[in-house]
Amino acid sequence: MAISRREFFATAAAPAFLSAAASRRPNFIVIVADDLGCHDLGCLGAADLKTPHLDALAASGARFVNWYSNAPVCAPARSSIMTGRYPIRAGVPNNGPALAPEQKTIASLLKPLGYATACIGKWHLGGTPDTDPNAHGFDYYYGFHSGCVDYYSHRYYWGGANLVNYHDLWRNGSEIFEDGQYLTERIAAEARQFITRHKTDPFFLYAPFNGPHYPMHAPEKYVKRFAGLDPERRMYAAMIAAVDDGIGEIVDALKQAGILENTMVVFVGDNGATTEKRAGLNQHFARAGDNGPFRGFKFSLFDGGMHVPGILSWPGKIPARQQIRELAMSMDILPTICKAASASLPDRYSVDGSDILAVATSQARSPHPALFWAQNGQLATRRGKWKLVLNGVLHDRTPDGGKMTGDDAIFLSNLDEDPGEMTNRRHQHPEVVDELSTSVHHWFEALGDN
Repeated sequence: MAISRREFFATAAAPAFLSAAASRRPNFIVIVADDLGCHDLGCLGAADLKTPHLDALAASGARFVNWYSNAPVCAPARSSIMTGRYPIRAGVPNNGPALAPEQKTIASLLKPLGYATACIGKWHLGGTPDTDPNAHGFDYYYGFHSGCVDYYSHRYYWGGANLVNYHDLWRNGSEIFEDGQYLTERIAAEARQFITRHKTDPFFLYAPFNGPHYPMHAPEKYVKRFAGLDPERRMYAAMIAAVDDGIGEIVDALKQAGILENTMVVFVGDNGATTEKRAGLNQHFARAGDNGPFRGFKFSLFDGGMHVPGILSWPGKIPARQQIRELAMSMDILPTICKAASASLPDRYSVDGSDILAVATSQARSPHPALFWAQNGQLATRRGKWKLVLNGVLHDRTPDGGKMTGDDAIFLSNLDEDPGEMTNRRHQHPEVVDELSTSVHHWFEALGDN
């Protein structure tokens, strides 16, 4: 259910830990990994990858084991992070549409409070002067507009015969050329520089890395770390290691500036690992990313598509070494940040996410009685242990992509017993199917009315 401005501010008084005499507001950093497998961090149990910086970030705060993206594909997921809204309400139900100028973002809501704002990395929500990051509240932008670019030439070349490949690297409104420089490292360097420049100002940094999204590129120094892996997994691991080192650079910059304890850092994935052939080898389905134990891949509303890592770190505010099982979604990031910053929502503007800071700081219950998704004809909802997927598609490596048909077109899972969604319980619990199906259709119809 959407939260109105009045409802939001009924509970959005300045947090207790922000005294009236506080010299400055807290900083916020939101970091996104692109097409990261649900299992592919050391802190998530991956034994063949090394992610010491992300593992340390998770250990310093709260790791949510039931964090969901709002979509199993890049742009809709990012629209929810930016706006606090379901992708349909944000106007970005699929890859392609831009984030409209009237949509509010974390950056545009924090700017009136004196925050310096930066987007450094992958935007994927528009490339025109009225839809790029600078138009959405970001003072500074370094990165690319499209869904992916070559890591060294910074060109987009996935448009097929009807779209000529093009160069796509920008600093604010100006195209820049940094040929031969590895983009993951450049994103980290730009982020570090922004933190250093604004260490005495409150700031919001949005750092959406494009790793480990295809094309599968990494410098040899990262590839060497994983000599024992097969070639496809090895390159994927190297790309994740580069992102991990970049996050280490960001955290080190906070320490060097003496502002680590005044900074909330959020890390999420945008969706699960992909099987797309352009991420694989020799025109075969990609096999490097691991979504286990969840079923499905990028584009799927089974959990492998959008059950993603979620980490909140704020030393001194969020207790360390927590594993939180409560439900959370990426659209919760905006209201959580706005609550912590005492930022206002405009009149007649509503968000769908909820403030989850109390979940991370004091083991509060999730504000979500249920979660909902829609993607290309698929519908899904989770309520407690129950998950219902309607017209699901696994987007796996089978010829039809794992389209669920017959009885399995209505797929009910008990996630407590079956987190992999392998056993359909629809016939054992028809009353649950009826309740969840009714609720998800009502949700979808209501968003359509909006």
